[in-house]
Amino acid sequence: MKAVIVCTSVSHGNTKRVADVIGEVLDARVVTPDQAELDGYDLVGFGSGIFLGSFHADLREFVRTLPQVSGTKAFVFATSGFPDAGLQRFSRPMVEALGHKGFDVVGTYSCRAFDTYLPFKPVGGIRKGRPNAEDLAQARSWAEGLRTEITTG
Repeated sequence: MKAVIVCTSVSHGNTKRVADVIGEVLDARVVTPDQAELDGYDLVGFGSGIFLGSFHADLREFVRTLPQVSGTKAFVFATSGFPDAGLQRFSRPMVEALGHKGFDVVGTYSCRAFDTYLPFKPVGGIRKGRPNAEDLAQARSWAEGLRTEITTG
């Protein structure tokens, strides 16, 4: 399995830390959207921090401009001060956009991370110290499960 991870990590480096852990497990390079060349990959990860409930604009634009694919598996991951839960799941629009491009989205992952979005900036942000060692261990475990599912399923 040949894998690559396209990651936009701009505020605190949280998403890059998670991408590096997932990439280590999947033996995948971590690249930015402007470095990404997706031809020849069996699995592509797409991740960023969450900004106003959405993936970073650079990653969304990158996905929007991708050509149609066939037979390529993908996963989506994010870091956020809040969980990816409820009716307004922030992963849903990215999963749908990738599906429209022909990707087979095989999983999503998110973890809490330090967040200095405007309302929280005056108090120094929320989720300080996240992702922590436990969060990164959970990301590793998630990636190991994904690798097993893909290689045996």
